[in-house]
Amino acid sequence: MKMHPRMLLTAGIALLIGTLTVPSVGLAGKRVVFGGGPAGGTFQIVANAIQTYGPVKKSRDYRVKAQSSAGSVENLRKVNAGRMQLGVVFSGHIHLGREGKLKHDDRKYDKVLAVAHLYGSPAQLIVRKDSGITSVKDLQDKKVGVGNAGSGAFANCELFFTHLGLWDKIERNAMGYNDAASAFGNNQLDVFWLFTGFPSGAVMTAAQTNDIDLVDLHKDAVESGFYEKYPYFTRIEIPAGTYKGVDKDVPSFQDSALWVANAEVPDDIVYDLLSKLYTEKGLKYMRDQKTTFEEMSLKTGIGGINRNLTPLHPGAERFWKEKGLLP
Repeated sequence: MKMHPRMLLTAGIALLIGTLTVPSVGLAGKRVVFGGGPAGGTFQIVANAIQTYGPVKKSRDYRVKAQSSAGSVENLRKVNAGRMQLGVVFSGHIHLGREGKLKHDDRKYDKVLAVAHLYGSPAQLIVRKDSGITSVKDLQDKKVGVGNAGSGAFANCELFFTHLGLWDKIERNAMGYNDAASAFGNNQLDVFWLFTGFPSGAVMTAAQTNDIDLVDLHKDAVESGFYEKYPYFTRIEIPAGTYKGVDKDVPSFQDSALWVANAEVPDDIVYDLLSKLYTEKGLKYMRDQKTTFEEMSLKTGIGGINRNLTPLHPGAERFWKEKGLLP
């Protein structure tokens, strides 16, 4: 069948456009949103670092896009819903979410699967050195920065303070770490709470304008039976010298910050990301971002994951098996 010259021209242009545009779509790859956290927090550093790591940026199969969030609980909900494909969530929130036992939320979040253990995240309660505050029990009627609403910091503060009977006896101020440090410096807060890796930039900022101290939260946890009720928390010490003016080890408790993925994220993407990050070069890159990541290694990659409480993503399971860390 003969075609009119104009039809031939139109078909030729369409074919040329198709030839030019199809490869660019392939180069863009699948968009993978990685949920981080608020400014000044370690979650956001994780998301930004993975997005900007050279071998990840060069992938032709996917593009990682870091997205800020309120933190752990928001990431749990959005990853479960598929609005984020990856994120950082505390192991305790994953467990409570799978069981439908989150505070004020009985929905079950069972599409969030573990990829890797990143680091232990300790509770930190910052006070002025001359405040006389040595326990959470001293905070009645005090102005307390409790973290962003929807964040892991806020959720764990509510959990711990409620356990101690103090949550409704303080003046709560929901705000991010940097804002809390600023308010603390301006005497608008008596204390502020964090649940993040150390050293925290927000605490370092507060220590520049105030003589600060940290409260021994482990003591309150032991005396109140907190560990028995919430066994995913473990003891940790924040070493002397971590912050200016704090010259002694300060006991606290921590949860594991886990890299997670939605159950429907392709196995190959999760496997490829782990293969790029968990190399000598990749781990050095992460450690260069923040000293919190010093504990990241192949050996610790699944060490902080209780697989009875938090199943692994199939792509992660394949990777860790190949490394000889799973049967």
